[in-house]
Amino acid sequence: VQLVESGGGWVQPGGSLRLSCTASGSRFSINVMGWYRQAPGSQRELVALIGNGGRPDYVDSVKGRFTISRDYAKNTMYLQMNSLKPEDTGVYYCRLTTINPTVHYWGNGTQVTVSS
Repeated sequence: VQLVESGGGWVQPGGSLRLSCTASGSRFSINVMGWYRQAPGSQRELVALIGNGGRPDYVDSVKGRFTISRDYAKNTMYLQMNSLKPEDTGVYYCRLTTINPTVHYWGNGTQVTVSS
């Protein structure tokens, strides 16, 4: 399984970005995908999750600002990020978790920088 993220960049506070993660090589139709981020000097943290037909879940700090979605036909997951804040800065990683067996796959990450 290969995961490729795109869409990161620099944006001013209050701006928006849309991240994409395209999966290839997955033989597992039942899985959970998610976005994680890692700020400098901090541990990687969960931002949002979305499963097959399940309700999306978000960390409290991004609720109401970020929206996670999936296009199953394109094998692509998105993260629409609005009202960005400097504390949203970090490397954003895509993760796919297969079910039975449980295996985690990671992308290489895309940098998001929010500053004036």
